[in-house]
Amino acid sequence: MTRPFEGVKILDFTQVLAGPYASYQLALLGADVIKVERREGEDMRRTPLSREWAERGLAPAFQAINGNKRSLTLDLQKPDAIAIVKKLVAQVDVVMENFRPGVMDKLGIGYEALSAINPKLIYCAVSGFGQTGPDRLRPGYDGKMQALSGIMAITGHPETGPTRAGFAVCDVLSGATAAFGVSSALYQRDRTGKGQLIDVSMLEATMAFLSGQIADWSVAGHRQQLSGNQAVSRRTTANLFRCGDGHILLAVNNEKQYRALMSALGREDTLSDPRFADWFARNENEGALRAIIEEALAARPAREWETILEDAGAPCASIWKVEEVIDHPQIKARGAIQELDTPYGRLRFAGSGFKLGHGGGRLDRMAPELGADTDAVLGELGFDAAEIAALRAKEIV
Repeated sequence: MTRPFEGVKILDFTQVLAGPYASYQLALLGADVIKVERREGEDMRRTPLSREWAERGLAPAFQAINGNKRSLTLDLQKPDAIAIVKKLVAQVDVVMENFRPGVMDKLGIGYEALSAINPKLIYCAVSGFGQTGPDRLRPGYDGKMQALSGIMAITGHPETGPTRAGFAVCDVLSGATAAFGVSSALYQRDRTGKGQLIDVSMLEATMAFLSGQIADWSVAGHRQQLSGNQAVSRRTTANLFRCGDGHILLAVNNEKQYRALMSALGREDTLSDPRFADWFARNENEGALRAIIEEALAARPAREWETILEDAGAPCASIWKVEEVIDHPQIKARGAIQELDTPYGRLRFAGSGFKLGHGGGRLDRMAPELGADTDAVLGELGFDAAEIAALRAKEIV
């Protein structure tokens, strides 16, 4: 079945996480993504989690977001490499990069130069702060964006202070935003025939996902605070609670769910207790209500309560580790984890976060070894074997 972006060719200069995550989403959906790397490869190939995989130049974090892509090595400091890029640009639909603003212009392959070669070109630039503004040249890192965007101001406990999320949330939000931007521009080009520049700011992309918190302040004047594990609903029973063998996260946010929770815990008596008559009273008496709930929860382990409470109509979840959730029955039933046979054995990766009725995302091949497709890509441009050998001898590719 044809996937949405089959026939779309992307020249991808992105590296590390935000940009490669974006092009990975498009590669899953059928785009031919040519990943351009310096001759020694990008840093993510050798992250220090696993020496074995780092020495192969295929660190797990790199593999996670570079499947379905082809690898072309180029020394962009050399004019002959720039000439190759310009030949490629005449044939591609999209260029993606996540350098600081101005770097690609200095190399002679910024938006203005490349759109002159291919007026239908869609050029997506991902940076920390965007292509304009007083901070445009400042570097963008995930932790920095978590601190600056407001995420860390609402994440953590008052007694221990702000904390960052347990994954590179701003990087992947920016990547998702960039993939959406490219998709939008491709759709618009089908209607207008025009290419364009897509300017993705990590800071702005992150803030777009904080729309509710921003409106809380801009509309109602509410100042956000560190909220621990409290849900944005601010319901007393939408929080983390101790239980028999650890913790369970309750997501009990309405009256029906509250009654189901207290009945499942064997504490129907609290339903007539004036201290807990409504959500305002429950908030005022949160300590007492928490003590009642945790006393009941102490009788069983979290996974048992997860089944009991869910079946009773009180939404909740025990705390699942990554190595557990990838084998969750629901994940297995949906085929959400993609499996591949590779030279290194059968490997598993996360794919698209959605399904289409036909032609959805699919991982066909693992991330490429460094320069694995250089000869093939150059051959498609018309270079013969002798010319490619000469480029290698000059350390251009």
